[in-house]
Amino acid sequence: PPSSQVTIRWLTQVAHLLREQGIDASSAHVIEAVRLAESLAALRNRPLPGLPELNEATQAVLCFGRDLPMRLIHDKLIVGDRLGKVPPETPMVPLQQDLMRQQKRLRIAAEVTEKTLDLDLRNNHDLERSHLLHRLNLLEIPWGQLQLSSNKKGTFHEFWHLQWHPEFAVSLIEAGIWGNTVKDAAANIACHKADAANDLPTLTTFLNQVILSDLSDAVSYLMSRLENAAALVSDVTHLMAALPPLANVLRYGNVRLSDTKMITHVVDKLVTRICISLPGACIYVDDDAAAAMYDNVIRVNSAIALLQNQEHITSWQQVLSQISDNERLHKLIAGCCCRLLLDVGIFNADEAALRMKLALSLATEPPQAAAWVEGFLKGSGLLLLHDDILWQVLDNWITQLPGELFTALLPLLRRTFSNFPAPERRQMGEKVKLGLNTKATLNSPNIDDFDENNAAVILPTIAQLLGL
Repeated sequence: PPSSQVTIRWLTQVAHLLREQGIDASSAHVIEAVRLAESLAALRNRPLPGLPELNEATQAVLCFGRDLPMRLIHDKLIVGDRLGKVPPETPMVPLQQDLMRQQKRLRIAAEVTEKTLDLDLRNNHDLERSHLLHRLNLLEIPWGQLQLSSNKKGTFHEFWHLQWHPEFAVSLIEAGIWGNTVKDAAANIACHKADAANDLPTLTTFLNQVILSDLSDAVSYLMSRLENAAALVSDVTHLMAALPPLANVLRYGNVRLSDTKMITHVVDKLVTRICISLPGACIYVDDDAAAAMYDNVIRVNSAIALLQNQEHITSWQQVLSQISDNERLHKLIAGCCCRLLLDVGIFNADEAALRMKLALSLATEPPQAAAWVEGFLKGSGLLLLHDDILWQVLDNWITQLPGELFTALLPLLRRTFSNFPAPERRQMGEKVKLGLNTKATLNSPNIDDFDENNAAVILPTIAQLLGL
């Protein structure tokens, strides 16, 4: 066709695309863009407008100088989302052929457009889909991206964003050196990566990925590597970092029909070694090491709660009680241990308040006292709002501080309270404004005003309601 017709047809398609997206693109805009593109071609001594002239005319006239509509035109018209197909008789490496067979059997089309896939792991068909996507990720072919958050809850659901890129075909050919099938190639590369892993947390995280891929042979190999690595590790922080991934495997392995018995004895050894080594690792540490240890203690506490093993829970609580009484312990960790024991009911409110008084006494250096408060309150201000005893202990300590010490400690205390959500900070401010005694007066009955005669009248009714 004549050159002008080519320009007109292209800019007409651009106008249609912009109209579909709600962007104004009239016929007058198209006519003006055609004239501008042809003028640019004439100024550059070209026989007809090329893609640079068409893009410049489109951005100036149809996109009003904006870059965002040009990205849409580039993705939809210049590049496009149509994916070509290779004829079946074309020679391919065995790994490509295996993937095509699985895509056809599992009914997952390799499409350029992005789509979301909701997998119910209780369904064998969806479970096999999940295994395939995890294995491809091990082969560094990220066809699917696992989404960690979703509006649906439950450990039996997985949400994937799928988008096939043409360069994955090249990655498949390169991955063919590891095996002729996706399963064999993923297992072989998993063992290779396990040999290259040098630290225990990396191995445990990698083990979780292999179990999600349902590679039993690779799991056995990784378990032997994990046992050898765990026996050589003397740093308790590495042991603590290795426990949460294994706890997730044990907790959710049954959902994926995975055999996790071989991991149980490794977890038992890790918990035992953590409980033995933790007291010595928490004494005489600086502020940075104490902050890192605080995070490790919180993660291990969550992992042990997830395992639901009473022996592990008892041992862990005994260790927390032991290190919380150690005078050489950093106060940030001491406050954290006191809080964890209060949450599970080992310490009651009175005992926690007593420990807070001791930690905030004049014998304690103000920075260490502020660190104890941070460790105890970090993550939630609700405890202060609902426990008047602890509130009063903290209030007494702050009001009794000398002016200079209060000024020095204010940034540390502000750092702790600034992490609380805004509604909690607002309620704390209202509580300070009203005063603890005022709230207690409003909510607590006066014993002197108790009328036994009125009580005797309503007690039979209450007994009848309770079925007594």
